[in-house]
Amino acid sequence: MNYLSEYKSKLRTAEEAVKIVKSGDWVDYVTALGMPVLLDAALAGRRDELKDVKIRGNLLFGPIECVECDQTQEHFTYHSWHCSSYERKLADRGLCFYIPMIFRNVVPYYRHFLDVNVAMMSVTPMDRHGFFNLSTSTGVAKGILDKADVVILEINDKLPRVHGFDEVIHISEVDMIVEGVHGPLPELKLPEPSPEDITIAEHIVPFIKNGSALQLGIGGMPNAVGRMIADSGIKDLGMHTELCCDAYLHLYESGVLTNRKSSLQRDKGVFGIALGSQPLYDWINDNPSLHACPLEYVNSSEIIGNIDDMVSINSCISVDLYGQVCAESDGTRHISGTGGQLDFLTGAAMSKGGKAFICMKSTYTNHEGVRKSRIVPTFNGDIVTSPRSQSYYVVTEYGAVNLVGRSTWERAEMLISIAHPDYREELIAAAEKQHIWRRSNK
Repeated sequence: MNYLSEYKSKLRTAEEAVKIVKSGDWVDYVTALGMPVLLDAALAGRRDELKDVKIRGNLLFGPIECVECDQTQEHFTYHSWHCSSYERKLADRGLCFYIPMIFRNVVPYYRHFLDVNVAMMSVTPMDRHGFFNLSTSTGVAKGILDKADVVILEINDKLPRVHGFDEVIHISEVDMIVEGVHGPLPELKLPEPSPEDITIAEHIVPFIKNGSALQLGIGGMPNAVGRMIADSGIKDLGMHTELCCDAYLHLYESGVLTNRKSSLQRDKGVFGIALGSQPLYDWINDNPSLHACPLEYVNSSEIIGNIDDMVSINSCISVDLYGQVCAESDGTRHISGTGGQLDFLTGAAMSKGGKAFICMKSTYTNHEGVRKSRIVPTFNGDIVTSPRSQSYYVVTEYGAVNLVGRSTWERAEMLISIAHPDYREELIAAAEKQHIWRRSNK
C-alpha cells in the first residue's frame, strides 16, 4: 500500500497545526530530542490568543519558546518529569514545575490519570510501510501519543532510527504532520572525570565481573566508571539502561560491551532514551544490536531482577546518616528528578548477583564558596529520592559501604567512615545527639 497520499493530506505548516490548541489545554512535548522545536515556536507565536495552556516535557535542551515568551505564565505553564540543566534554570526562575514520579510509572500515569489534549513530537521521516520512528524518545513516547486526543508529528531527518518495540507510530494514528529545516541534534557534553570521580570508579570496578549487565547514570562519574571498565580486563558486559550515554559507546569501541552473556535479551543492548554526542546517535542509528524499549519494560523491577549480575551505578546529591538518598534537590531547590534510580535500586537488589551503587563526591562548594559535606546528619527540606529501606552500596572517594541489613548505628558508622575526614567529628557528634551512635564505636 502507498501511504504517500495520506501523508500529503495530513501535511500542515507549523502555524496551521498549532491552531488546534485551545486555552486550558494540556500539551505534551514528550522528551529530549523529541522536542518539537518548530511547533513550539509556532505555538509561542499564538501567545496572546491563548490562556492557561499547560505543557509537559522532560530532559529538554531548550530554549522552550513558549516559556521564554511568557514570563508571567498567564498563557503557558511548563512542567517537567525530569529536569535537564536548562529546565533546572527555568525552575530557579519559577518557570518550570516538577512532576514527582518514578520513570517506570510515567506512561501508566498517562494511561490511567492524565489528559493529553495535544501531543507534539519530533520523529524520523515516514518509511515505505507508513511508520515514523520515535527514535531516542522511545522510552516514553508511544504511551503519551496513544493517550492524546490530537497527535502532531514534526519530521526531523537528523534523528537516528532505532530498533526495538513500541518504537514506531503509524500514519493512521497521526492527525497532522509538519516538515521543516532542523539544525544539528543537540549534544550532551559530559565534563572530564575529576580525580574524585576516578577514585570512586576505582572503588566500584572490583565489584563488576565478566558478563555483568550495566546501568549507568549520566555525568562525570558514570563516564569515569565506563572508561575504567574499558581498561580493566573485564569482558562481555551487557547493557540494560534507562539512558544510553557515551560511556556505553566507549565500552563498545573498546570491545568490552558485547551483550553476549545477557540472561534476558542475548546479543541485545537495551535502553529507553538516548542522550549524548553525535557519535552516540550515529552508533544507535539503524543498529540491530541495540534495542529501544518503553521504560515500563526497561525500568520494571521485575524485569531488572531477572537479569543475572545486574550492576546499577547512579549518582546523588547527598545522603543522610540514616541512609536516605537525595538525588533531586539541594534543600528545596530543584535539581533534576527521581528518574529511574529507585527502579534500578529495587531491581538490582532482586537480581542474582546484582549490586546497586549510589555515588557522590564527599564534599561540594555552594554558591557562596563554602565547602560542605554531602553526608549530612539528617535532611532539612531535601527531597528523599530513595528511602533508607532501599539503600545498598554508597560510594565516595573515601570508600564503598554496603548498608543492606545494617542498623541505624551501623549505618552511621559506615557512612561517617566514607565522609570527608574534615567532617567526621561533627557527624559523630550529630549521630550521638540523634541516638544512632554506639558508645563503643569510637
